[in-house]
Amino acid sequence: MSPQVIVRPARPDEFDAVGELTVRSYVTGGLLDREDPYVARLYDAAGRARDAELLVATDDTDRLLGTVTVCEPGSPLSEVSRPGELEFRMLAVSPAARGRGIGELLTRAVLDRAAQRGARQVVLSSSEWMSVAHRLYTRLGFSRLPDRDWQPVPGLRLVAFGRSRAADG
Repeated sequence: MSPQVIVRPARPDEFDAVGELTVRSYVTGGLLDREDPYVARLYDAAGRARDAELLVATDDTDRLLGTVTVCEPGSPLSEVSRPGELEFRMLAVSPAARGRGIGELLTRAVLDRAAQRGARQVVLSSSEWMSVAHRLYTRLGFSRLPDRDWQPVPGLRLVAFGRSRAADG
């Protein structure tokens, strides 16, 4: 990982670009097409920043490389978190930045926030076919939480993962 990459909160002037990066990541990754109704939620970075913590990874020229949304339990964007946990959603890496460890860096930033907030576990849900992301989560110590799997719409199954903060040592 290049030491010039930093993770920080997104700025309001970046919200449009963050939304586009998120959609482009999901579309070019074959996770959905631009006609999918979920695209509107992915574009809405301003809404994510209002209802959760919107983080970005940037290089030393402030170019956006990736993004993740960090949610508290019970917040408008939380899906599978429970009290005492922290959840993340919409992890996305620019297609041009893939393979540079940006997804791992963003996930580790979420784990750091969980430690700062005293959360006992970090959780997420992911489409069952997102195998590249699942390998990242497993490598970082996340385990499946099948009791939290769910379907937001018929035909779309999301699988849940969690990582206990006790795994931090």
